[in-house]
Amino acid sequence: MESKLKLVKGHQSKSALVYGLRIFTADNIAAVEDARVNLADGSSSRVTMHLIEGTRAEIRRQLLQSLDAFFELLDEDSGQP
Repeated sequence: MESKLKLVKGHQSKSALVYGLRIFTADNIAAVEDARVNLADGSSSRVTMHLIEGTRAEIRRQLLQSLDAFFELLDEDSGQP
């Protein structure tokens, strides 16, 4: 199996990706709220939660597309970690 990871040469700042995943039956969800991350400086930040509905295959496909889009946007804003 070919690895999809690649070595990126050069110095890059260290980042942390906050995420969580859980599958529920679609009719059991009443609401999805933002999560909060407490930062080392004592402040906090919001993490927007997303909901994807469909079959497992549809959810997987949409999740992978969303992850690709997230990193494309991150790459466009090179000033961010």
